[in-house]
Amino acid sequence: MKTKIFSLLVLFLASLTMQAQIDRSVQPKPGPAPKINIGKPETFTLKNGLTVMIVENNKLPRVSATLTIDNPLVLEGKKAGLTSLVSSLLGSGSTSISKDDFNEEVDYLGANLNFGSQSAFASSLSKYFPRIMELMADAALNPNFTSEDLEAERAKILENLKSEAKSVTAIAGRVQSVLAYGANHPYGEFITEESIKSVTLDDVKAFHSKYFKPDNAYLIVVGDVKAKKAKKLIKKLFNKWEKGTVIADTFDTAKNPMTTEVNFINMDNAVQSELSVQNTVTLTMKDDDYFPVLIANNILGGGGEARLFNNLREDKKFTYGSYSRIGNNKKTVSTFKATASVRNEVTDSAVIEILKEIKTITTELVSAEELKNVKAKYVGNFVMGIERPATVANYALRIKTQDLPADFYETYLEKIEAVSREDVLRAAKKYFQKDNLRIVVTGKGSEVVDALENLTFDGKKIPVKYFDQYGAPTKKPEFKKPIPAGVTAQTVIDNYIKAIGGKDKLMSVTSIVQEMGASFQGMDMSMVSKRKSPNLFMVDVSIAGMGSVNKQTFDGEKGYIAGQGQKRDMPAEMLADMKSRKGLFPELNYDSSKTTLKGIESVDGKDAYVIEVEKANGDKTSNFYDVKSGLKIMERSMVKGPGGQEMPQDRMLGDYKEVNGIMIPHAMIIPAAGQKIEMIAVSTKINEPLTKADFE
Repeated sequence: MKTKIFSLLVLFLASLTMQAQIDRSVQPKPGPAPKINIGKPETFTLKNGLTVMIVENNKLPRVSATLTIDNPLVLEGKKAGLTSLVSSLLGSGSTSISKDDFNEEVDYLGANLNFGSQSAFASSLSKYFPRIMELMADAALNPNFTSEDLEAERAKILENLKSEAKSVTAIAGRVQSVLAYGANHPYGEFITEESIKSVTLDDVKAFHSKYFKPDNAYLIVVGDVKAKKAKKLIKKLFNKWEKGTVIADTFDTAKNPMTTEVNFINMDNAVQSELSVQNTVTLTMKDDDYFPVLIANNILGGGGEARLFNNLREDKKFTYGSYSRIGNNKKTVSTFKATASVRNEVTDSAVIEILKEIKTITTELVSAEELKNVKAKYVGNFVMGIERPATVANYALRIKTQDLPADFYETYLEKIEAVSREDVLRAAKKYFQKDNLRIVVTGKGSEVVDALENLTFDGKKIPVKYFDQYGAPTKKPEFKKPIPAGVTAQTVIDNYIKAIGGKDKLMSVTSIVQEMGASFQGMDMSMVSKRKSPNLFMVDVSIAGMGSVNKQTFDGEKGYIAGQGQKRDMPAEMLADMKSRKGLFPELNYDSSKTTLKGIESVDGKDAYVIEVEKANGDKTSNFYDVKSGLKIMERSMVKGPGGQEMPQDRMLGDYKEVNGIMIPHAMIIPAAGQKIEMIAVSTKINEPLTKADFE
């Protein structure tokens, strides 16, 4: 009994001693990061150099195979677009099976097969995997290249080039790459109509013969498969794949500017500015700086909790989001980029805020809290990642292709935990080169250049250089053209009324009914609009197979909006606007005291007078009238985006045709879901008898 009492006394005293020694005000230091034991894939190499990695996972009856060829970068030069054509033509059957039979069998087996110019991917149920692998190998090694398919794919690329010609985002991305790498670099060259038209079928065949080789190839198989059987199958399918040496192309690399500068690309149709504050960096995954710079980038702009996002979106409301990223590449330089898409009127302010954030992270230590949170994010992502079967093989592939130490991923958490605040500062200073940044702005010069040319940061004025839409240096464009003597808002409106038929003709119009058609995301779309004087209105948009997807109606007193099975009353603000309308042609009733001639701007290559109109509710819209023809070619209204910011929304008008003596636009381009839909008139009728029932 005494022994038990003594023991309890010792434990009690020991606990008191321990409590006395623990300082509850100090957070305990974390223990050492655990060393991760990552499984190894079954790996073997064929005599031709193809390295195969197999990871067995029997949880689901599916298997996937990824073929990657790690060749040097390819410079296409005057044949830019060749690799895109090779990618799209691969998978069109083989020399032993027709394209139609190939596609039919893949569909029948419920499989997925995709090809790149130097890659392939297949996935299927495990019971069909041997056949799918056979089809993948046959199509990849014995492609069925035909002139017919080449012309069909070339036509698609030409059509994409045509649509991208007016895309601010596409042009911004292209020029950002040209300025970062140079036009004579695999990452800086771009497809043109001339280059894609120059590619022949022999070029396609020669490219595949030269670059689709096993010497630098890796085949990863993951899923419900037995390694022994898979090895036997792969040897059978790929043993005859012939080796071939790929010689690296030589190319130039652009240099960072000597001092921070603005590179401006003018796009007259830009409703917002695309910003990229960038510089090139030399970074690989095996560099000592790899982990510190990744953490630095995450703190700067790695997501919705990062500094750029919190500053430009949450605080300033300049944009929907602002982010940064930094690449790594053992074959060439990479880029650091801080990006945002911002309203025209805040373009200069947004640039300054991005520069401030870059300066701060390159001159001041990040907070302990920021560092802790980003480390936790990396640890969480890593832990979740290693639970996926494909991760084991992908990590093994990176170790080989990136020349990483064998224990790179086993010690991953240790490396993350070892990064200090000082490491982050050093890496940020080295890679986010605040004094040698290229600020690439793609936007509407008439609205943003004056402010950009007066930008100063850290007491220094930032020079502005001009480039065309292909990244070539150019002179400063003429953004603001003088308004001819005698031209006023009223004369522009009068000329428009005259151009479309004259006041008397327009006054005689009591109704307009128009049906338009378009294709949207591969679906046929139609839009029927009915308008009856003075302000009755109905528009109904339908998609084939889905019926009506959006309908808006106003009967002169009340209105509603219907879509996706829901119907609601027209918002009060919209209702008030509809009631204030006084006719089918608003220009006939404009209040001269509320119309302002803002200037001349270019719209789709045409000079247009810009008339700003103040509506009854105080909102302002802008109409653009062709200087030569007098016709209205664009309407602009302001709408609120998801973040509450006001953004301009443009509606392009064209292809005017006479109907009953009135010139009516028969083509209309409208924005929808981040894309533009071109509506073409199917029929247009004037003075059709309409009743109130048409607007119910």
